[in-house]
Amino acid sequence: MSQVKIDRKARMKLPHQPLPERDPAERIHDFLEISPGYSPEAARAEAERCIHCPDPAPCVRACPLDNPIPQALWEIEHGNFIEAAELFRSTNPMPEICGRVCPVEPLCREACVVGKRGEPVAITPLERFVADYQREMVGVPLPRKAPPTGKRVAVVGAGPAGLAVAERLTIAGHDVVVYDAWPYPGGLLTYGLPSFKLSKAIVRWKIEWLQELGVTFVTNIRIGEALTVDDLLDREGFDAVFLGTGAGVDAHLNVPGEDLEGVYHATPFLVRANTPPDLLPRKMRARPAVGRRVAIIGGGDTAMDCARTAMRLGAEEVTVLYRRTEAEMPAIPEERLHAREEGVQFEYLTAPTRFIGDEEGRLVAMECVRMELGEPDASGRRRPIPITGSEFILEVDTVVLALGYWPDPLIGETTPGLETRKWGLIVADEETGRTSREGVFAGGDNIRGPDLVVTALADGVRAAEAIDAYLQGQRMETVEEEIPEPA
Repeated sequence: MSQVKIDRKARMKLPHQPLPERDPAERIHDFLEISPGYSPEAARAEAERCIHCPDPAPCVRACPLDNPIPQALWEIEHGNFIEAAELFRSTNPMPEICGRVCPVEPLCREACVVGKRGEPVAITPLERFVADYQREMVGVPLPRKAPPTGKRVAVVGAGPAGLAVAERLTIAGHDVVVYDAWPYPGGLLTYGLPSFKLSKAIVRWKIEWLQELGVTFVTNIRIGEALTVDDLLDREGFDAVFLGTGAGVDAHLNVPGEDLEGVYHATPFLVRANTPPDLLPRKMRARPAVGRRVAIIGGGDTAMDCARTAMRLGAEEVTVLYRRTEAEMPAIPEERLHAREEGVQFEYLTAPTRFIGDEEGRLVAMECVRMELGEPDASGRRRPIPITGSEFILEVDTVVLALGYWPDPLIGETTPGLETRKWGLIVADEETGRTSREGVFAGGDNIRGPDLVVTALADGVRAAEAIDAYLQGQRMETVEEEIPEPA
């Protein structure tokens, strides 16, 4: 490719190939993915729009995993879909998943130079296309594993970061056991992201592929309760531990009536609505009941997920209430667009002050207050301030609180010597994942706070490299100890 002359001006004029999407009137009646993905012809035409910037390409620099994007798009352009898939897999443990859930901004597509004069190249849908093509047409071969090292690694948390660590360390020859509190692995991929964004069949395939590779999964066990990190290192004989527990504890609003029937927090609402019953704890297998009028409190991507889920559960009116304006809304514009297409309404500069129930403790209404924006707060966004006397009553049947997430503090509380910081986040080196405890590494949302799937994967890849180096150091020390001193 480096010796081929690229007519960049001509490529800049090539038309963008829009990603096909199902009609909103159809898709709100099911939980199937909203896009069938590119056809081979459309994928080749879209890939041809890449102008192949001189190295290092901005899109590569913007990707947390350093995906070889220009090289992969060159292969797609020429119909070499399997080769393109292998290029993505060389850096990304989950291209079929990132190709579905990576946002347009602030990653590769926002950095695309073509986007300065029109639509950027649709990099993530192209990544999805070739990953799906390979899986469906020829299958994804298992990589050759290194000889067994005799070292054992415990991975706590079967989300993106933990799965990346498990894959890389198993390939390196280590024995890896992944522990998770849910009945099935996948973490956020199984129990957080709605099925209309990421099919559970894709996650099942990945877990089964990892099992075939040699990864062992132990589910329905919450590390920090009956079994602690110290137990894993001392009693169970693991040589290293990776903590990939994410940030899955719902933030609370702390207003009167939050415990009324009909008031949900985002995680149980999404889990019960989107997850097949056989993957759920028995007490969570009933779908959440929504009435005619649903209010979603929050302004992030999770709020959009909840709103779109409520539409699919049969609500007639779904309104997102956000205490700032749309300009400050953290939800990705594409997510807001999809919600609007599906009939979701938005109410800005509004916040609930209390929830009102009937005699049986069932939600029937909520009191709200209008807000105005003051000076910027610590986040850099203007602080919402209640307007005195602006309270009003809004009749609702269901409320979902999508206010953000915190990490589970249990690991920090039950692991002596493990340093944590605000909100219970684990202190770890961002390049290696090393924590304050010898042999304990961490990565993903439990060190960053709520972030993207791709950043968790990148943390996992880096941590796996550091853990492998750590275990190799242990092996060297053992060998040196076994060699007798010369007489």
